[in-house]
Parts: sequence; C-alpha cells; structure tokens
Amino acid sequence: MNNTSTSKPSPNITQWLSEAKADPRSSQVGMFLVHNGVVRETPKAKVRQGIDDGTTVQGMDFSFDAAKVEAAIAETYEMAGIFYIRAWLNEGRLTVGDDIMYVLIGGDIRPHVVDALQALVEKIKTQCVTEIELKA
Repeated sequence: MNNTSTSKPSPNITQWLSEAKADPRSSQVGMFLVHNGVVRETPKAKVRQGIDDGTTVQGMDFSFDAAKVEAAIAETYEMAGIFYIRAWLNEGRLTVGDDIMYVLIGGDIRPHVVDALQALVEKIKTQCVTEIELKA
C-alpha cells in the first residue's frame, strides 16, 4: 500500500480567527469554536461500534461534494445566534495524523455555537464526504 499523503496544506487557524474577528458581523459574536478532524489509526467501526477486526488504519482516501458543503453551511447560518462560519476540507490520499477538516463557527452564546458546530460537522460527515479507510 502506498502511504504517501497527497493532502492539501492545512489552514492557519490563528489567521482564520483574526479574519473572523475583523468581519462586520463579529460584533455580535461572543464565542468561536474550532473543530479539527484528524485521520486516526483506530478504525471507525471500532471507535463507534466496538467492532475490532484486528486491523489498523494506515490512511484514507477522502473527497467531498463542495456544493453539498456550501448548502450545509447555508443551512447552519439559519440556526439561532450564528454569525460566522468557515470550513476547509482536505482531499486525496491522507495518512494518519493528516487533517481531514477544519470548521470555525462564531455565534452569540455557547449553546448556539456548540449546537451549530455539532450539527454542521455531523451533516458534513454524513452527507457531504466520502471516506475510505485504508487498513493494514
């Protein structure tokens, strides 16, 4: 198996936050949350369902539908108290430790931001991406 990563360079989160705080809507934001999904060695089935087939993940092939991601972001903006969203998704052959995605959400209060981050990441993971684990 070829374990060479073909991933894109990850974004600079400090820069993202500076840009978010300079956005005209930032005066309404009381909290920003960042999600950083990373390729892990443990298979998804083991982590989520307790199924251990004795394999480990060496990497993954990752792709996404940009139009679906944009639609998911637009839908998240409709949630109460959400004023800023930025997302970056990797693509290609990823290896353990590579960044899969970053999502930054800014909103008025913690419950709104937590709920929006959870909803958006769930929608992206279940409706917008294709992840194929490469096992050893």
